[in-house]
Amino acid sequence: MASENGDKLELAFSAVPDPKPKKDWVILSLRVVAFFATASATLVMAFNKQTKGMVVATIGTNPVTITLTAMFQHTPAFIFFVIVNAIASFYNLLVIGVEILGPQYDYKGLRLGLIAILDVMTMALAATGDGAATFMAELGRNGNSHARWDKICDKFEAYCNRGGVALVASFVGLILLLVVTVMSITKLLKLNRI
Repeated sequence: MASENGDKLELAFSAVPDPKPKKDWVILSLRVVAFFATASATLVMAFNKQTKGMVVATIGTNPVTITLTAMFQHTPAFIFFVIVNAIASFYNLLVIGVEILGPQYDYKGLRLGLIAILDVMTMALAATGDGAATFMAELGRNGNSHARWDKICDKFEAYCNRGGVALVASFVGLILLLVVTVMSITKLLKLNRI
């Protein structure tokens, strides 16, 4: 009978949940990398500017030049791209803080559900910003002969290259946001199966 009581005590002790939940370092590290990717995309595109002097006409033997500047503010899609990536960066930074300090302030699992919903919304925002900026980048790189829109990347090559770097960084951030979103939803579903 003593061995039965001993077994019951062991079972009772093993059924007690761990009072300190383990931190999920994989999601946290992916979120940190996603923060750096979206923040770098924001900064590279926000400071993307190139000024170039071009000859537009020749009067006699004197060339008439004009100074043109390509900036991200000239295209609404690039403005949207910068704003969306800034929002995604701020959101990732906020959630990193919540992941580090949040378990002690969690109220009945509300934190995980809210993070999962906001992850999906942030990922959708980042995807729309990336899509809009990619369309404009393709138009700037190749033009559109049917609409008679000339390409500009042959004239502003450094501007287009920096914009391409910002797009690549943003797409890396988007892929990481997708992975983090799937992992946070999976984590939420595992907790609700108990």
